Amino acid sequence: MTVDIGILLALLCALTTNLGFLYKHRGANRAPDVEWRHLLRSGAGLFKSKWFAIGMGVAVVAWLFHVAAMALAPLSIVQAVISGGLVCLTVLAERFFGFKVGRRQWLGVGFTALGLATLAVTLPTAGGAHSTYSTAGMIAFESGLLVAGTALVLFPKLGAPREHHGALLGASAGILFGVSDVAIKALTGVIGNGGVLGLVSPWLLTAIIASVIAFFASARGLQTGDAVPVITVTSAAATMTSIAGGIVVFGDPMPHDALGLIAQSFAFLLVIAAAALTPAPLRAASQTA
Repeated sequence: MTVDIGILLALLCALTTNLGFLYKHRGANRAPDVEWRHLLRSGAGLFKSKWFAIGMGVAVVAWLFHVAAMALAPLSIVQAVISGGLVCLTVLAERFFGFKVGRRQWLGVGFTALGLATLAVTLPTAGGAHSTYSTAGMIAFESGLLVAGTALVLFPKLGAPREHHGALLGASAGILFGVSDVAIKALTGVIGNGGVLGLVSPWLLTAIIASVIAFFASARGLQTGDAVPVITVTSAAATMTSIAGGIVVFGDPMPHDALGLIAQSFAFLLVIAAAALTPAPLRAASQTA
């Protein structure tokens, strides 16, 4: 019953997350460009945009749903439900936000959702909330991906093609959102065992640092790229990071049979194919601009 409530909360999280992203995309493109040397000024400029502020309000609600879902259900199951909710993105973008979503982007989002959901549901189910973790695994995983996600922020400045800047920043934001999710999942277990004093933890600081960098990377990615590709890449990176964290840090079991391994390999191929489909081509990006 507890896990079922967690799944319901994850569904609500999927819907509100994508809605919040679309509002933030609208607002970010009406705000001054994010400048890494002037983060406070950039943050203030973003929140002065009405639509970005609304998007952040919706995102906070989505985050609360996400935290509650992670406290009640295994991380891999939560991420499976949220990744399936990517299908909502194209519907919301096309029907309610006026974006023209082409066949290529529909296929990319569909492949991503199917691949991530297949990857997550083929993991054997762990009982309960499954919040216990390996400290050594947690330190290695969080520090490694925190560095990797932050390094991706610099890639647009290292000669990457301009049409890929939004996707790269989206990937960086997704990895760092995943780092934050893993840290929060660990905190839910610590607080469950020790009460509010469990907040006095390095994982709280890790979650804050990762979230702040991800916030600005996501905002800049939404300013430089098409909404649907950037949001899709962000969601995919966050989901794969969280699933990897569930396996490496929390010991979520891997499939032991050949069918499960084949299904997971197929899921990875779907996500790779989606990565090739979702970034908008240069011509489409210039027309949108």
